[in-house]
Amino acid sequence: MFNPQRLTQVLQPDKSTVPQAAAGNHSRLQGRAAMWVAASAICVSYILSTLPTPPYVIYRQTFQFSQIMLTVIYAVYVVGTVTTMFFLGRLSDQIGRRPVVLLSLGIAAAGGVIFICAQNIWWLFPARIFSGLGIALVSGAATAWVVELEPQSDNATATQVAIGANFLGLGLGPLLAGLLGEYAPWPLRLSYVAFLFLLVPVAALVSRAEETLDKAKSLGEVLMRPRLGVPRDVRTQFVSPAVGAFAVFAVLGFYTALAPSLLVEALHNKNHAVAGTIVAEVFFIGTLAIGLTPRLTSHRGLVVALILLLPSLALLVVAELARSMGLLLIGTAITGVATGLGYRCSVQKVNEIAPAEQRAEIVSSYLIACYCGISLPVIGVGLVSKAMGAAAADTIFAAIIATMAAGALIVEVKSW
Repeated sequence: MFNPQRLTQVLQPDKSTVPQAAAGNHSRLQGRAAMWVAASAICVSYILSTLPTPPYVIYRQTFQFSQIMLTVIYAVYVVGTVTTMFFLGRLSDQIGRRPVVLLSLGIAAAGGVIFICAQNIWWLFPARIFSGLGIALVSGAATAWVVELEPQSDNATATQVAIGANFLGLGLGPLLAGLLGEYAPWPLRLSYVAFLFLLVPVAALVSRAEETLDKAKSLGEVLMRPRLGVPRDVRTQFVSPAVGAFAVFAVLGFYTALAPSLLVEALHNKNHAVAGTIVAEVFFIGTLAIGLTPRLTSHRGLVVALILLLPSLALLVVAELARSMGLLLIGTAITGVATGLGYRCSVQKVNEIAPAEQRAEIVSSYLIACYCGISLPVIGVGLVSKAMGAAAADTIFAAIIATMAAGALIVEVKSW
């Protein structure tokens, strides 16, 4: 769902990439206009990541599969993102931002087409994998592109734009799918058609945006060797952002995979628009939290995020047991702030502790924690639900993630 890998370049962008690379071509979109085009590519691509969230309930009814299979379908997305991170994460550094972003948009479009054509459960697996491939590629290349295109070379502004576009797209996906699924025909297809209509003009604009890599390699020269590792002298400092990110992404994974099912089974609310709006609430509030706290330090922001994660998890469980929509909305709002700050500040902290020559390896290790967080706990919830019921599974999930958040909080406070 997320790929903060290119934010390693926000603090120390690659000096070999320069916005003037296409300055002589006046037909190209340049500067601030090109920056917003790159941001729009991030936003539109991430719509596809959460677009299936409200329809998951309809998919279960139509294709007749279990809660466990639902969580597996959701988590298989990570296969695409991790594969891309390992082998293609540095592709745009080598062949250019624009071609990689265009390639990623094409892959995302293929994922959308597979969703439209889906006739049974097995179509959903390649659709999710293609989604992960395309989104991981575009987030990496386009985030670096935003950093390099920012007219004032203001890395803080570029960071806000890139992360804000990410969260905005994640919020628009379930909102769009929920509204169309409830009030328009073809609930399993129309939202993906709308996504493709949004994708086409963005791709056209991307094709006109200036390239910032001045010395592109040929495909034969491309290196795809993955790099992982955390140096011994920063391992203690790495614990709190990595564990905190696992907890944050686990909660986001729960909302995007299981919130619609919770609404149907616990709150007896089958309105797809309501499901989409609640999931969108997390990301829209997260976007506001990111945008309104540009001066918040990574330490303080991470501490605040981890503290807020505790009551948000408690309210999620209480809302389910009490069948209370009001408590769910309050808990979701707190979750939005916690996850928005947790995402931004954990990335920022990892950048701050990483030596420049080992930044890629350390951030890749951080990303493994993120992707494990967004997939493994959700699968666990599905397995426990089958044996003990959804309420018990969700309570156990909340207790484990709260314990991890509390542990990360203690480590972070002690490290100050």
